[in-house]
Formats: sequence, C-alpha cells, structure tokens
Amino acid sequence: MRIASRVYSLMINSVDPHVPSKLRPLWNHAAGPKTVFFWSPFFKWGLVLAGVKDITRPADQLSIGQSASLAATGLIWSRYSLVIIPKNYGLFSVNVFVALTQIFQLYRAYAFQKAIKEKPVESK
Repeated sequence: MRIASRVYSLMINSVDPHVPSKLRPLWNHAAGPKTVFFWSPFFKWGLVLAGVKDITRPADQLSIGQSASLAATGLIWSRYSLVIIPKNYGLFSVNVFVALTQIFQLYRAYAFQKAIKEKPVESK
C-alpha cells in the first residue's frame, strides 16, 4: 500500500467513529467521502469558481479553445456520471455547472467577435 493510501486510510479510520448517526448514510455511501467518487467532484468545483470569476474578465481576453474544451468535457462527464454505477450526482452537478459557465463564456466571446465584425471601420 502506498504512503498516501495509508495516510488517507488512517484519516478516514480516525474520523469514522466521530461521524454523527444522521450523516452515516452519506459517509458510508458508495460515492461518499470514503471514495474518490466524492473527492474528485469536490475539488472540481474549483473549475466552476474559476469560470464564475472569469465572468468579470473582458471578453477579448477569453480563450475560446479553453472554454470549448471545458464545456465539452462538462457535457460528456455529466452524461457519464449518470450511467456509471453508483450514479454520482455530485459529479453530475459539478459538470453541469462547468458546462454552463463555459457555454456562457463562449457566448460572450462570440458576441464580442460579432460586435467587432459589425463595427464600421473608421477612416483617417
């Protein structure tokens, strides 16, 4: 067993007796905090926060490739999270939000490009 796995197991086993009975079903769920099925979506919320923060970024500074890639992966993983066993609704929700924030960024970039094309050229 790797050191990281041992440390993680030690942490989980030390917290286990202190989990309240009302939270026990979540704690012991197949996609609960004892598994990667919980922690992966948990940390992926950082991508959602970054996308929300980018709403304040000027549209000319948006990366269309990055937004398109994140939107596509958000949509693909949203679908995947509902066909795997156990169904992972945490993974589903984070990927829906990743896709939505990036689709919004793509719209902003598209609207900016369209506005530039429609803007009349000023002559000197």
